[in-house]
Amino acid sequence: MNPNAEDPLVIPVRCAPKKAPCPRCGRPARRKRRLRRQVRTIAYQRVAWLDITYGEYAARCGCHKSFRTSPDGVLPKAAYDNKVRQAVLDRILEDGLNVERARAALRRDFLLELSTGFVYDCLRWQVAQLDLAPHRRAVLAQFSGTLCVDELHLGAYTLLLATDPLADLPVAFALVQRNDQDHMRRFLQNLKAWGLYPAVVVTDGSNLYPAVLDELWPFAHHQLCVFHLLQDLNDKVLEAVRRLRRGLARRGNAGRKRRRGRKAAGRRRGPSNKEKAAFVFRHRHLIVKRTEALGRPEWDDLLTLFAYLPELRVLWQFACDARKLFEPGQTPQWAWRRRAALLREATYQQVPELAQAMAMLSEEKFAKAVAFVYSRAGQKVRTNNHVERANRRLRFAEKVRYKWRRRRWVVRYVVLALDRWWRQATRAKGEAASAATRTNHTCPTGGRQKGGAATRPRKAAG
Repeated sequence: MNPNAEDPLVIPVRCAPKKAPCPRCGRPARRKRRLRRQVRTIAYQRVAWLDITYGEYAARCGCHKSFRTSPDGVLPKAAYDNKVRQAVLDRILEDGLNVERARAALRRDFLLELSTGFVYDCLRWQVAQLDLAPHRRAVLAQFSGTLCVDELHLGAYTLLLATDPLADLPVAFALVQRNDQDHMRRFLQNLKAWGLYPAVVVTDGSNLYPAVLDELWPFAHHQLCVFHLLQDLNDKVLEAVRRLRRGLARRGNAGRKRRRGRKAAGRRRGPSNKEKAAFVFRHRHLIVKRTEALGRPEWDDLLTLFAYLPELRVLWQFACDARKLFEPGQTPQWAWRRRAALLREATYQQVPELAQAMAMLSEEKFAKAVAFVYSRAGQKVRTNNHVERANRRLRFAEKVRYKWRRRRWVVRYVVLALDRWWRQATRAKGEAASAATRTNHTCPTGGRQKGGAATRPRKAAG
């Protein structure tokens, strides 16, 4: 047992003036009597109480007969002050704890015995205080012109989420029961009604987006996520690797089996076909890995793969050429020339899996995949990773959080999580602006400007 629990910390608080304004109309009223109550607050490894002296007042207006005062940071009739509520929210939203772990952490650090219902009440209280209109105005003011859109399945519901990757801000979300084109159209129509007109919209390869984007923002570039497209192409390459590896392993079973107990005629030199197939299986990722990310040992393993299966060299060359199609520094002409050269290559067309991969690079799809080359330098967004990272945060929350079966709890948590994101972005922008202001006030010689001119060091006497 903690010895500080037997010696509680009592903090006196007074809020009982002779006159106090009515909480509704503001008309002053006289005090009838003084009252006292105790409210729990937080202190590390100690039981802390607020000993509040408050007053009851006879109202002179028609709002009510009487009212009572309450100090700042303490709700009327509350058993805990707002510091306790904020500590609960920090552990759930900031630290990523679930309800039971948050209760255990507060019990360990502040000796608080909180109920599950109080934790949910803290979330309801925080949501009731939110005003999303300022967030909406901030998003419109800072919108970069690039919009990432994605969907996330949360149990029986689907979360539609839109973010701004260049401003690093969440834009909006909607929780729907069906992941179809009608709900997506309604979600994007709301963004258009706010006054959001993106120049580039980045999505994955889902068929939900093309018709809706052409209808709502016909002049916006539709950028397909390059990561997802390369992932589909690499899957076809690895399918070919799987087929070749299995053929090599079957060749290891050829020949007459020797009798049991009979010794081999001679000592075998080098690995068997089965061992070569196992080596190919363990190092198959090297065929689709970026060449600039390969180390010296990985290059040696790649050359060994080519020695075991020479057909893998064609697959590796195709993967390299496919990545060159989506290099960020190229011009539109170079992108289309590289595609034409890849589709004309006869060695690629002879491999069935590579022929299927080249069919994915249709003219319409490739035009959307290289839409980033028309953007200005510094604003070329090729992937949907920004909104995908936000989805992964919520996916992690789904695994450890509470009551995801109820729609209102999912909405409450997403609203609070995005509000934290907005606040962090605003705080970071303010800190960057203050740092830039301090830098501008510093003269090049390292001294401070005084009277509009930089101070110069005096010459030494003599």
